[in-house]
Amino acid sequence: MTIDVFTATGTKKGTLTLPKSLFEAPIRMGLMHQAVIMQQSNRRRPIAHAKTRGEVQGSTRKLYKQKGTGRARRGAIRAPLLRGGGKTFGPRSNANFIKEMPKRMRHAALASCLSLQAKQQAIIGLEQYEGAKKTKTLHQLLSKLPVTLGRRILFVTPSRNESLFYSSRNIPGVKAITANYLNPEDVMNARNIIFVADALKVAEETFGPKQRPVISGQKFEDPEKRQAISDKKVLKAKVAKVTKASKSKPKPKS
Repeated sequence: MTIDVFTATGTKKGTLTLPKSLFEAPIRMGLMHQAVIMQQSNRRRPIAHAKTRGEVQGSTRKLYKQKGTGRARRGAIRAPLLRGGGKTFGPRSNANFIKEMPKRMRHAALASCLSLQAKQQAIIGLEQYEGAKKTKTLHQLLSKLPVTLGRRILFVTPSRNESLFYSSRNIPGVKAITANYLNPEDVMNARNIIFVADALKVAEETFGPKQRPVISGQKFEDPEKRQAISDKKVLKAKVAKVTKASKSKPKPKS
């Protein structure tokens, strides 16, 4: 899959091939939804807080005696049944909304989001951006690119680009992030995604499949061979343990 690459003046320069590991992954809607919900839940900060009967100001003495008044029995004035008392099972500001996902699932969800956007032809490339820190300069560039102004546009840079970050934050719907901080929510919210310079390479290095470390300088492709070598190491360790125990055993006196 290829995308069009544009220069800083807005003219088309050529095409660029997208890495298959990120932009041709299977689209898993359930995994994408789970990743977005996790991201939004972890950003949530509870504000509402209702006081319990132990936090409400007031005395703990019994209002009146238990029997003989003809009224309903009452305890402390801070009881939840009374007006001004504590709240039972009310919202608390220490509520925990944190969710977790394994790294492989998060990376797979991001790859699904990028693949969906690539399939919808919402991704383009920008050779570089070295303009001044001015909103007008960036707005003129966006008007020349094949993007939908007024909708959400996401710039992805290989490293922090000060001029792009400061120029984009005053345009409604335009956001700039580094490739290391790519996330499913920003990718799915964007109508157009613009990868600047080497952002694709950084994204592939960060979120692409990584090779597992080689064990003892060898690569075991046969699982039976791997198991045989593992069993041999275990047997060798047991023999060494028995030998050590026999050597440390005291000799009988003659």
